[in-house]
Amino acid sequence: MSGDLLVYGSYGYAGALISDRAAAEGLDPILAGRNAERVEAAATERGCDHRVFTLEHPTVVDAMLAGVDAVLNCAGPFEDTAEPLIEACIRTGTDYLDIAGNVDVLEATAARDAEATRESVALVPGVGFDVVPTDCLAAALHGRLPEATELTLAIDGMGTFSPGTLKSVLRGLDRPGAVRQDGHIETVPLAWKRRTFEFPSGEKTAVTVPWGDVSTAYYSTGIPNIEVYAGVPDRAADVMERTRPLARVLAAGPVRRVAEGAVERVVSGPTARERAESETHIWGEVRAADGTVARARMRTPDTYDLTTATAVTAAERVLAGEAGQGFQTPASAFGPEFAEEFQGVTAEFLTAPERVVQ
Repeated sequence: MSGDLLVYGSYGYAGALISDRAAAEGLDPILAGRNAERVEAAATERGCDHRVFTLEHPTVVDAMLAGVDAVLNCAGPFEDTAEPLIEACIRTGTDYLDIAGNVDVLEATAARDAEATRESVALVPGVGFDVVPTDCLAAALHGRLPEATELTLAIDGMGTFSPGTLKSVLRGLDRPGAVRQDGHIETVPLAWKRRTFEFPSGEKTAVTVPWGDVSTAYYSTGIPNIEVYAGVPDRAADVMERTRPLARVLAAGPVRRVAEGAVERVVSGPTARERAESETHIWGEVRAADGTVARARMRTPDTYDLTTATAVTAAERVLAGEAGQGFQTPASAFGPEFAEEFQGVTAEFLTAPERVVQ
């Protein structure tokens, strides 16, 4: 591996964990962000170089990427940070990664494929918990049933959120639901569908959520119909359905800014102990037009611990030239087995492909 890695958003909750690991693994990352005091403190603590810049002025961003071979964007909300950094990376010939899980952001990144390929730039978004394990599980299931036309994923036990994650959720309330139908992303209401899934901890209710795989799994597998569910208590599902009309009000600028400020003041993210005690379960199914199905499940450690490991390893591989050029998902860049390389991740197929009569 060769080249310099710049971590943007290096002092946020996930960014700090990623910066710690990158430094510990000898990547000698350049730590960056908009807050000079916090960037300098983070760099001093880890013995790293640092750069302070905002993303409003393209010429400034380009100058700050001088000598950088890859950018790992950890600064949410990614609706604000992904586009200017991607544009700068394409202009300067710098590879780009992020830990975004937002459907719209991932779709916008995919749309830059031709430009990035022309400039020999790799664009590899979603290299955290959103969407590495689910993307890899989807790709593995597709490998078992290549003729699949439907993909269903369900996630249970995502633990405590960081401030950046919660602010991204607030930004997405004006588009509360998304699924893919016949290859196209469709906006649907909050908790549009409710289903019951058998997780290792037992049978649980889950509702549709706009998880990043609604975008990325299509590029990893070509499957045209995709739904992703998250496990919630029945009472929470009821509340989500009843409060659908409030979603756009909460997402409006003034209300959202007040809520984001409260999140920044009150939320600190999970402790190390909470992370150590947390795990997530993922269930996946692909279905072909003739009714044949294949199912699998995956167990992962805490979402932030996994994000830290997958993001740094993905950056190492991009720096080594393993991701090629243009837009890639984690599974298309590093293979369906990528998620299982990490400690605490296990996967198993529940059935061989079988025809199910409905």
